[in-house]
Amino acid sequence: MGQVIPLFLDCDPGIDDALALGWLFCQDDVEILGLAASGGNVSTDQVVTNTLGWLQLASRTEIPVHPGAQHPLAGVSEYAEETHGDTGVGYAQLPAGGNTADELSAAEAWVRAAHAHPGELIGVVTGPATNLALALQLEPRLPQLLKRLFVMGGAFNYRGNTRPTTEWNISYDPEAAKAVLDAFGEADHLPVIGPIEATEAVALTPERLGQMLAGPTTPQWSAWLAQLAEALRFYFEFHESDGHGYLAHVHDPYVTAAAVAWARKQPESSSPADEADVDSSAQETHGIIPWAHKTEKAAVDVELFGTLTRGETVADWLGRWGRAPNAEIIRSLDADAFLDHLTDTLRKGPHHHDPH
Repeated sequence: MGQVIPLFLDCDPGIDDALALGWLFCQDDVEILGLAASGGNVSTDQVVTNTLGWLQLASRTEIPVHPGAQHPLAGVSEYAEETHGDTGVGYAQLPAGGNTADELSAAEAWVRAAHAHPGELIGVVTGPATNLALALQLEPRLPQLLKRLFVMGGAFNYRGNTRPTTEWNISYDPEAAKAVLDAFGEADHLPVIGPIEATEAVALTPERLGQMLAGPTTPQWSAWLAQLAEALRFYFEFHESDGHGYLAHVHDPYVTAAAVAWARKQPESSSPADEADVDSSAQETHGIIPWAHKTEKAAVDVELFGTLTRGETVADWLGRWGRAPNAEIIRSLDADAFLDHLTDTLRKGPHHHDPH
């Protein structure tokens, strides 16, 4: 195996976050330094419980889970139980009591991971940006310490999935999202944003889920997938009730996988996992970001005060603000190629960690 990619994931499981975790468990060359459990889909305490449960079910309890902030930077929490269920995992039944959260807070864990791997750490945020914003208060040099930041969030000139023009992760804590985007505009590699107008194309169907469940795998991974299927059953029902059909938009696995695949393409990561584990579809794209058909750099800001639009992400496509771009936005992606990769990856399951 070649060079290991250090990664820190800030997530709020959440059903598509669980899919992202499952994908990560299957990557030989990724060292998950820690998981920040962020309040958002459900309360922070419940997210911690969910994250610990998914890790225990996968026998990955060596990965530290760091409790995130209890509330957004400037307001009271507003959760999404109607989307992910009362416990945040749909109909899944996860084990409890086998492992505990790390004492280090999520913000402190971000800083520790960045200092442990300066210039190498890949940061991924698939939940609200609260913890990373707090980490920036502790260490303003984080944009220079990370190799690159990938964010699932935002809706640009597109209908929202929370309020008419807002996406959930940004809407939950707009102040945090703004703080992160303002700071990371100074990074060597601009942060990558996967907004819902791109990631909604990654639509998981019951047929694809059936393909995941049908693959050759271990009894333990089969049990993990069985609970994932129960979580997704709730997600399918929610999307159907929301007018999208019996399917699930799974935003987080794409942004997570794109982050890792991008890191593999960098010169110092030219010898990743075995060739059999590297999906060629990630390399056959028109731009730099794997599986992306089109990306665009722009100055991005977050609306904080609009009575109808608080939490909306605004991109200055024409440069009318006179500001330098502070983000690279995924505009469209090859959803079918990525779904093929995701399906095949989860069907095979992890093969490099012995049960313990």
